[in-house]
Amino acid sequence: MLRRVRAIAVGAGLTVVCYGCATVEPRADYDRAGRFVANATGQSEVYHPGDDALVQGKIDDLMTDGLTSDEAVQVCLLNNPRLQVAFLDIGMARADVVQSGLLSNPSIGISTRFPSGGGLANIDAGLAYNIAELWRIPFRKEAANRDLDRTIMELAQLASALALESKSAYYRSVAAADRYKITQENLSIAGNLLDLAKARQQAGAGTELDVNLARSVMVEAELAVEASRLTASETRRALATLLGLTTPEAELSLVTPLPSEPPELPPSDRVLDVARQARLDIQAAHQVLLSAHARLEQEYRNVFRNVEVGIAMERAERKSQGGRDIYADTARASIANGGLTAPGIQPRSERKRHTDLIIGPSLSLDLPLFDQNQAQIARAEYLYEQAAKTLDALDRELTHEVAGAVDRSETAWRLLKVFRERSVPLAKSNLELSREAYRAGRASFLTVLEAQRFFLDTRGKYVGAAERAAVTIPELERTVGLTINELIQRSRPQTQPKPNE
Repeated sequence: MLRRVRAIAVGAGLTVVCYGCATVEPRADYDRAGRFVANATGQSEVYHPGDDALVQGKIDDLMTDGLTSDEAVQVCLLNNPRLQVAFLDIGMARADVVQSGLLSNPSIGISTRFPSGGGLANIDAGLAYNIAELWRIPFRKEAANRDLDRTIMELAQLASALALESKSAYYRSVAAADRYKITQENLSIAGNLLDLAKARQQAGAGTELDVNLARSVMVEAELAVEASRLTASETRRALATLLGLTTPEAELSLVTPLPSEPPELPPSDRVLDVARQARLDIQAAHQVLLSAHARLEQEYRNVFRNVEVGIAMERAERKSQGGRDIYADTARASIANGGLTAPGIQPRSERKRHTDLIIGPSLSLDLPLFDQNQAQIARAEYLYEQAAKTLDALDRELTHEVAGAVDRSETAWRLLKVFRERSVPLAKSNLELSREAYRAGRASFLTVLEAQRFFLDTRGKYVGAAERAAVTIPELERTVGLTINELIQRSRPQTQPKPNE
């Protein structure tokens, strides 16, 4: 009997081992996240956990001969530490998927009770399994898989946001460098004005006030140079942080200039249609809705939480029997036969008293008399409704986000065009005319000073307009969830092939 019990225990152990052999391998999930990221950013290479040794070599290759804006995005996707941390969420979500498909362990129970007079013990043994797992596992796996999909999309959304943020930081750094260069040129222009005021004073046509006013402009230009130098350094440090680099900002070489021509954007309604299909946060919210539905179905089936079936066995105790008195049995047999006679052999049935082994199926379940899982079902229903409303809210907000992003982009590029084609040329012409008039004595120094202030201010505003116009590109890409080129491609009407005549 003990051998049978041991066999049952060994079989249960082997079952546990077999179900415990499941492994967690998220590599395919990393690849799937990479495809989402590539679709949103246009970059094919993304960091994968375990590839750290290869990352540095790729970064060194990308930074050779300076960084373009696309290469900066590539470095961010490979080297940003926040993104590397977030990738591990996918591994944990995959582990949850594996766990959701595992059967719960069977239970085995053995109890022994020893008779007071000695002998073999009473043994109760049972092996049971909760079969409620059989109808809960499909919905549990469904919910876990939807959570994994949501995690992958949230990771891709984070990667896309970081990539576009790095592109914006790249343009801001380029604009800051351009602004620094312009302030240095402005300082030179202010020096020329000071030289002109001194020359006019020495010729007896200018005053000390004119020279002091020119010096004040010179001081302002020197202060602007220092402020723009600091801004250029800070924007490069911000860019290096996004790229996960420890390289000093002065060693970052940015080779892509600010874009000079606006993208040919499709109408807002077409952009909105594309965004509804491409936005990763909307896709993630849809996965949350499906996960909430699966969990609701699971709670409906949790009314009977424990339904255990198994095998139960009982062996009754075997009490110890008293020893046999051979001499007394010999005497009794001899007297009865009239001579010395050996005692009779005692049958086995008389030497021991025993009971049969009892074995059979068992069933145990919780009766849902008081707790019918009403509260958890209600909670799951609220979560499902909440997920549905969240998805609806995102869709409503997207309408205004797209309209605003398109409007900001078109306005920024129109303003840049005005600065480039009208404001800057006009300010430059006014400065040149005022200087000529001042040299000829036809204009006052204040006229020249005002013309120069307007020219310097206009040049600074032009760089700011160019920066804002450039930054609207990654902002629009973030709003839509696609690169500008992919947005334009998807927005084009699909031409149907003509039937053969």
